[in-house]
Amino acid sequence: MTGMPNDLSAFWMPFTDNRGYKAEPRMFERAKGMHYWTPDGRQVLDGTGGLWCVNAGHCREPITQAIAEAAGELDFAPTFQLAHPSVFRLATKLAEITPEGLDRIFFTNSGSESVDTALKIALAYQRSIGQGTRTRLIGRQRGYHGVNFGGISVGGIVGNRRQFLSLPGVDHLTHTYNAEHQAFTRGQPEWGAHLADELEALINLHGAETIAAVIVEPMAGSTGVLPPPKGYLEKLRAITSKHGILLIFDEVITGFGRVGAAFAAQAFGVTPDMITMAKGLTNGAVPMGAVACAEFIHDGIVDNAPPGIELAHGYTYSGHPLAAAAGLATLGIYADEGLFERGAALAGPWADAIHALRDLDVVQDIRTIGFVAGVEMKAKPDAIGARGKAVFHRAFDDGLLVRATADTIALSPPLIASEADIGEIADKLRKAIVTAA
Repeated sequence: MTGMPNDLSAFWMPFTDNRGYKAEPRMFERAKGMHYWTPDGRQVLDGTGGLWCVNAGHCREPITQAIAEAAGELDFAPTFQLAHPSVFRLATKLAEITPEGLDRIFFTNSGSESVDTALKIALAYQRSIGQGTRTRLIGRQRGYHGVNFGGISVGGIVGNRRQFLSLPGVDHLTHTYNAEHQAFTRGQPEWGAHLADELEALINLHGAETIAAVIVEPMAGSTGVLPPPKGYLEKLRAITSKHGILLIFDEVITGFGRVGAAFAAQAFGVTPDMITMAKGLTNGAVPMGAVACAEFIHDGIVDNAPPGIELAHGYTYSGHPLAAAAGLATLGIYADEGLFERGAALAGPWADAIHALRDLDVVQDIRTIGFVAGVEMKAKPDAIGARGKAVFHRAFDDGLLVRATADTIALSPPLIASEADIGEIADKLRKAIVTAA
């Protein structure tokens, strides 16, 4: 590394206030374990697992070594009508930890691509089984499903939609958060299962024969950590099964141990028809995503297709050799170190530490589930997001990485965190809120 670059103009940064950032840049130069280091040598404790993705900690040797070896052995191999052994090995390993029956794996390069892939598979499946009128897709308010056109259409974050066109034939359920009934919840809130009944209303409005799939995040992450009410996901599963509608769980954030099991579907005891994933699949080391599909979906498309290509979809880098190597090494670390179980075991101490912040006057809600937390602060008058941004910057300058989504601070540390790390995260966040908010 060579320190701070002398020109910041060429890189158009994603999801960034480019003018504000380039006037006051903050950067990382290296990382290891639970920490980043800045170009000037300051250590920053990672309270967000990078961007919800570094579940096993930074620069883990088995992963970096696997990537290096793969790069020197097979830099690229096409997976259109060809393949390489490691991608099959990874698919098999993934199928061993996904919910029973979701054992057909389609590889992508990101969570956004995983979502659009799942939506296309849903449409293709319905057409393949003679249900071609099922073209409508249903998402949920405050849902985040990536930034491709399918994802922003079923997603429910206004700021991600207003600049762009959305797909036709999309509707949305109401989000599940209600501060009056759910404030300062540990785990799943008791109130809110009835909100799933809105799906029946949409079915009555549009007709079941027009709806291909429903997609939700089991826990909405990017809008401030919104755990599902008890019974809510179970109701969605029952309604979709009753009406022949596919249910998709977007587990790009919740997958790989984040909420106490390999996938949130297992933690909550509800099995969808498809799961989208990315982030923790390779510990963030190489871009990769995937869709785990029920066997009946795969067979419905493949077995009913004429000879030749059954699904006209895929990416040049689907199942890339370096990503496959990183994925295999990552899954190995999760298993060898029991990190999914560790995340579940830390949930209690984690909730205790974060909920202790409720005594701060500016904090209006705290939500924890698994090894995730959302600390929601009161918005400043006519300046939504300003308080969150100030705390984000203050925490960084004091040696803690957090994520601000509007005025909610989201936390999702690597699963290797110790109880001492948890205490330090809570202490540094308290100081940042008191100082900046």
